[in-house]
Amino acid sequence: MNQSKILFWSITVALGGFLFGFDTAVISGGEQAIQQLWGLSDGMVGQMVAMALYGTVIGALFGGIPSDRFGRKTTLFWIGILYLVSAAGSALAPDIYTLMVFRFIGGIGVGASSVAAPVYISEISPADQRGRLTAIFQFNIVLGILLAYVSNYLIGKGVDGAWRMMLGIEVIPALAFVFLILNVPKSPRWLAVRKGDIEGARAILQMINPDTVEEALRDIQKQHQVDHASVATLWSGRYNKPLLLAFLFAFFNQLSGINAVIYYAPRIFEMTGMGGQTALLSTAGIGIVNLVFTMLGLALIDRFGRKFLMYIGSVGYIISLGAVGYAFYTEAFGGVLVPTWLFVFIASHAIGQGACIWVFISEIFPNDVRGFGMAFGSGTHWVFAALIAGTFPYFAGLLGPAQLFFLFAGMMVLQLLFVMFMMPETKGISLEEIEQQMVRPLNKN
Repeated sequence: MNQSKILFWSITVALGGFLFGFDTAVISGGEQAIQQLWGLSDGMVGQMVAMALYGTVIGALFGGIPSDRFGRKTTLFWIGILYLVSAAGSALAPDIYTLMVFRFIGGIGVGASSVAAPVYISEISPADQRGRLTAIFQFNIVLGILLAYVSNYLIGKGVDGAWRMMLGIEVIPALAFVFLILNVPKSPRWLAVRKGDIEGARAILQMINPDTVEEALRDIQKQHQVDHASVATLWSGRYNKPLLLAFLFAFFNQLSGINAVIYYAPRIFEMTGMGGQTALLSTAGIGIVNLVFTMLGLALIDRFGRKFLMYIGSVGYIISLGAVGYAFYTEAFGGVLVPTWLFVFIASHAIGQGACIWVFISEIFPNDVRGFGMAFGSGTHWVFAALIAGTFPYFAGLLGPAQLFFLFAGMMVLQLLFVMFMMPETKGISLEEIEQQMVRPLNKN
């Protein structure tokens, strides 16, 4: 097995996750300055932040179409172009509406990358390494979030118009991604299933593992239906089980409140009485915790399985969110109390949902509809992300943060029940074997 090639391809594709994370978090350092510059209401600043998320919904829902039609690699290249255009346009925006348009464009890239990148990695990975390799995408997301926070802190030291520099610096990694993606091959499963290019698939499988080429091809062809799948195929009734699992997994991911914390961390810290620069520095701490526990999740996901990590994450969510809600309810902030519990919250997310979501959703749909299924799961994720990020400032002002954090904690109790009674384990099982467990057989009558 050519471990070095598989790792290089996975890391390269996962750089789309780095841009995903950077683009997601970088606005947190500038949203209050933008609000002051153009005199925006809390509702309007929420919409400005959420505009990227509206784009992610479009990118996620429709990202499966080019991913399946033109290939994972080609789609990822154009995703890099979207990131590049968004970063440059956002930095130069002359007014709030132009800024929102370019953030929307970047959001399309984020949504589409959350479909194409995990699917590509899962399709080139051996079954016993698929969790670790696919989770590199999540590692790069949190690395991007961390570097966005650190960049915001360094740039934000008393510089006029610092938010433009914060948003514009993303041009550098976007350019790197565009050039690097040219050096990865096409997905062998996509070539065999979507294009019927068996020889092309065989050549890439030969590079991955010369000893299992014919066996891998037989497994792919055995599970492939003669007629090419379409979006309608996904809703034929055969895929109800993976559709339900993908929906609930993505739903609970966002009902934890993770994106409210990622997008508004400085604002949340300032609610506890921290100064602006201290709040930015504490936000960088969130990025560090996120990175460390994502690395731990990467190390454990193929050893102990997806369900084990989700148990840890769910319990951690419930305790930490309840504690933050109680701190805001009693106004007993105690200096570092809220930041400490938010660090526990981030650690719980990173080792549980963060490490598992893109791995799990990319695994549970069969080859023929994997792009469409991933688009559905990712789209669900981003619809709820947009709703929460777009309304958090408004509802935090209307109801108070305590009630919102208590709500998030209650939803995580439901997630724990989902993990206990509904979530299957996919550790160490080939994609074709998972398909046999997940998909209702065709009616042969």
